[in-house]
Amino acid sequence: MQKLPTAILIVAFGLAGLSVNPACAAPRPDISASRRNAITEAAQKVSPAVVSVVVTMVRVVTYDPFGGFGIDNFFRDFFPRRQYRQEVKSMGSGVIISRSGEIVTNAHVVRNASAIKVTLPDNREFDAELLGINNLLDLALLRIDGTDLPTAPLGTSADLIIGEWAIAFGNPFGFLLQDAQPTVTVGVISALHRDVQTGRGQVMSDLVQTDAAINPGNSGGPLVNAEGKVIGINTFIFTHSGGSEGIGFARPIDAVREFVAEARGAADTKYTRYKTTLGATVCNINFHLCSRFDLAYSSGVVVVEVEKDEVAGSIGMKPGDVILMAQGKAIRTAAAFQTQYERLGPTVDIVIDRKGEQIRLLFRQ
Repeated sequence: MQKLPTAILIVAFGLAGLSVNPACAAPRPDISASRRNAITEAAQKVSPAVVSVVVTMVRVVTYDPFGGFGIDNFFRDFFPRRQYRQEVKSMGSGVIISRSGEIVTNAHVVRNASAIKVTLPDNREFDAELLGINNLLDLALLRIDGTDLPTAPLGTSADLIIGEWAIAFGNPFGFLLQDAQPTVTVGVISALHRDVQTGRGQVMSDLVQTDAAINPGNSGGPLVNAEGKVIGINTFIFTHSGGSEGIGFARPIDAVREFVAEARGAADTKYTRYKTTLGATVCNINFHLCSRFDLAYSSGVVVVEVEKDEVAGSIGMKPGDVILMAQGKAIRTAAAFQTQYERLGPTVDIVIDRKGEQIRLLFRQ
């Protein structure tokens, strides 16, 4: 037998060793398994129910032949401004919440729409009907007529934890991507019960803040927890650049449920009243109360009745007052306010908002 050179023997034995090394033969099972986690499971569960909402609006455009320059009105009589109707398309996101084809999105996505079309991730397209809209909550309810529609399970926003996973779904820049599959971004719940002053002098109340990336086109898409349940509807962001900077806000799903019930016509217009020992009856703010008292707040607690001969009347409380604080604590629900005054103490200290003005009401026995 001819002897092989030593170097060749070493290489041969080395290659043989590599060929049977089990560590290199296949990926480690624990690494492969780690690719699937709560985030991927949630994405798989919710994505089929996340839709693109394409809105057509008609606006009147005025054409000035002089281009806005200061031209004498005499000449304008001969060359008048011309007006024409122009169709404008915009796009947002939504989520299917029922087998009957109900879809929740933002009010600002579909406001003033002349036509609404919905595209599912499987590329099915439907004409959508607007069932209800609430501009203060920035929520709208649509309905499409389809079969075998996927739905996203709804969770609760009552037990959210700051720092827990938050997954945002939507169709950012949908016209550019030309793809019905939703985008998934991941972050955490950054803060709860945020009140944000809008440019229109209104207050968007009791919002969930997240750093999950929300970009143009994500509006109306769901915010989901690690269990794959919808905990909010993405609404707006703070931004200087026009893109996500890690400060986004969502309407809590418990408020969305109430809005959906009202839009379906199933809400009890009498609503639950909480009578306190102060002599004030309060309710949680809803669509009907917003309209009745012309409120700037989308959620919170509003006074609906005041007994003049009781403490509430003596300190100047009025129907339509929005209660912000009581005894130094922020008030979020009518039940919490009632509990605060089950027994009258020697001092009553309440901060209310009345038509945009904050007023402190004090009473000492």
